[in-house]
Amino acid sequence: MAARGALDGAPIIFEHCQSLDNAGTLFILPALIANGLLSYREHYHELSKVFYNLDFTILFLCFMFLARIKNPEQLKHISSSEFGKLLGIDKVPEAKRVRKRLSDISSQEKSSDWMKHLFQSWLGTEDQYGFLFYIDGHVQVYHGHKAKLGKKHVSRQKLCLPGTSQFWVNDSQGSPYMYINAQVNEKMLEMFRQEIVPQLLEQVEGRIPKEALDADPDLPLFTIIFDREGYFPKYFQELWDSHRIAVITYRKNVKDTWDQDQFTDYEVVVEGDKVSMKLCEQEIELDGVKMREVRKLNDDGHQTSVITTNKKLPLMIIAIYMFARWCQENYFRYMRQEYDLDRIYEYAVQQLDENIKVVNPNHTKLSYQIKKEREKINRKKAELYQLETENLNADLDQASKYEAKQSKTLAKLNVLETSVEKLVEQRKQHPYKITLKEMPGHKRYSQLKQERNQFINIIKMICYRAETTLATLLPPSFRKTKNERRAFIKSIIKRKADIVPDYKNKTLTVELYSMSTPRENDAVQEICSLLNDSETLFPATDMRLIYKIATI
Repeated sequence: MAARGALDGAPIIFEHCQSLDNAGTLFILPALIANGLLSYREHYHELSKVFYNLDFTILFLCFMFLARIKNPEQLKHISSSEFGKLLGIDKVPEAKRVRKRLSDISSQEKSSDWMKHLFQSWLGTEDQYGFLFYIDGHVQVYHGHKAKLGKKHVSRQKLCLPGTSQFWVNDSQGSPYMYINAQVNEKMLEMFRQEIVPQLLEQVEGRIPKEALDADPDLPLFTIIFDREGYFPKYFQELWDSHRIAVITYRKNVKDTWDQDQFTDYEVVVEGDKVSMKLCEQEIELDGVKMREVRKLNDDGHQTSVITTNKKLPLMIIAIYMFARWCQENYFRYMRQEYDLDRIYEYAVQQLDENIKVVNPNHTKLSYQIKKEREKINRKKAELYQLETENLNADLDQASKYEAKQSKTLAKLNVLETSVEKLVEQRKQHPYKITLKEMPGHKRYSQLKQERNQFINIIKMICYRAETTLATLLPPSFRKTKNERRAFIKSIIKRKADIVPDYKNKTLTVELYSMSTPRENDAVQEICSLLNDSETLFPATDMRLIYKIATI
């Protein structure tokens, strides 16, 4: 029927199965639904006349990523019929068919709308200090040759490589809200003005009553936390005056030190661990902007400086929020390792608006040459100073030798200084920024199409949030570290299980095989009880999921 175009999706039919690999993924299904997985139906229309319809495709992608099958090509190394039994179908699609379905879905171009919808559902309610957002950049490195992408600094590799810059917005626990792609080489401050702040304002609009804002002039609409890349005090004042947005970030170029006697010991909780900190606060003025500065005294005497325009936050909360920024770095690391976040799923190229202004490559090249020449000048000056010192301390009969060396070094120094002057004059002929149409055709920047990559990343974000949700259901004995909880969730996903459908009573029972310790079995039993209370139906069916552990 599918081959003749007479089938709108294969029916889901479960059979009694024993010892299915990766059957623990079914334990994540209620969390996937609770985190908004099924909200795609409000944005995407159904794929007609196909065997693998939209419902199946999206659920299959979730199960695939949860089982750490990181890309369609890895489907070649699993049993398609075994994996299909988890989804009530005879076999899962091969890699070529998955790519075809992804093309059909991405052609609808609804990923941005879906991500905004999910942001609204994930946002929840503000606390007494307003909403809180962590913002950081991430570079998705490009190794192809079709697109002409600008080079970005990849901190984890300590290299400048071509790629796409992404700016992620996460909550205080590291869970993602959304991300925004930069078109060319936009910096964080530029993205704040053009994309990030307008979209956050759109999401938060109406969440805090106007009466509350009017009653408390110091209450921010929300607070954003980021690293030194977005440091610009005058813009911080602009954010507060225009939108009531507060910032927390590290201070740049700290040259003074505070008296160590001013610091007080505090015990704070950062990422679930109690940490003792020596903190101190003062009011400062940077570029004419009054702010609060909080410093942490380290054991080696170094003082870490944090500045904020938030007038409501207590001293300890500022320190907790700022130093918990590593939760976002941990999110990037986890997603790269477990979900292959940097994989590119679409290599199609699209042209950018020719009126976009970008940094002039010729100006950048000349600036680099000037920098290198000035480094040579500094080395020559140091060499000349060394020769002068040795000449003063040497015997008179050695003076002629040192004078000859000094004369030779001076000549080279003059040549270098003349070269720098020429380069500086040459750089003046090239403006710092130009439009794309002013760039040579073979160097003109282009862009990778992002629709398919964005759709896949949304699926991965939902999977990560679902894992986090299930991890919060674990008993206190598993709350020592986040790594232990996530490792245990992964072991549940990989565990074998039996599937027992009962069409008469409309139930689908999942019996997970025993874990390695009684402690883990007790934890699974507690999770089963909570999941059963949710009375979750398997998508596109009327089968209610029942969770058990086989040993109990």
